[in-house]
Amino acid sequence: MIIKNFKKHFPLKRYGQNFLVNTKTIQKIINIINPNTKQTLVEIGPGLAALTKPICQLLEELIVIEIDPNLLFLLKKRSFYSKLTVFYQDALNFNYTDLFYKKNQLIRVFGNLPYNISTSLIISLFNHIKVIQDMNFMLQKEVAERLISIPGNKSYGRLSIISQYYCKIKILLNVVPEDFRPIPKVHSVFINLTPHTNSPYFVYDTNILSSITRNAFQNRRKILRHSLKNLFSEKELIQLEINPNLRAENISIFQYCQLADYLYKKLNNLVKIN
Repeated sequence: MIIKNFKKHFPLKRYGQNFLVNTKTIQKIINIINPNTKQTLVEIGPGLAALTKPICQLLEELIVIEIDPNLLFLLKKRSFYSKLTVFYQDALNFNYTDLFYKKNQLIRVFGNLPYNISTSLIISLFNHIKVIQDMNFMLQKEVAERLISIPGNKSYGRLSIISQYYCKIKILLNVVPEDFRPIPKVHSVFINLTPHTNSPYFVYDTNILSSITRNAFQNRRKILRHSLKNLFSEKELIQLEINPNLRAENISIFQYCQLADYLYKKLNNLVKIN
């Protein structure tokens, strides 16, 4: 069954709006999220309320973040509006940590993310990872593949490393273009990102990890002794048992963490430089 009320709003390209309209898919997603009244849930981009309405039926309060004033105007007319706490702002700038302190519990974040900001939004959420219980998002399939990719794959890159450093990631549902209006040219997936409780990775400074991966993948066709020459000597790479003739996509997350910790110690004069 297809929801018809998408015709009441003209999707805006600048917000990357594609509205979920297949009720069977919507119900599958609700089952995956499995919300309960004791939890703090935040929906990014409620859109035409395809997920908002059924989740409101299961909660006493739902927090929503929406940047489109036209959609907020439509939302105010809905019968469940009294259950919403609405923030009219860009989700990239929302302070999830402040909300955690106000609610005194971990936050669950979900939404059908606009394709044009999904990557930057996920990265920004990692800044608040300590206050997040889990994240459940509809994403372009290509973005999801980058999130879960492993070394040796073309899709493996900075997003794979940073995301897997913080979270365990699962693709839970494949969603066809026909489940949206307007119908996008790409396939989508619904994924779960759950922060590690006992992380397999550790670095002293995640900013250093970010810097190393940025240098490596900006020049991903170069071998490491060239792409990382401003950070590590060839001798240092060999000392860390990392082949300097490999490319960025051949290095594991654990090895990038090794590089980050070595550089941290070097910058803080904690290792002897030969």
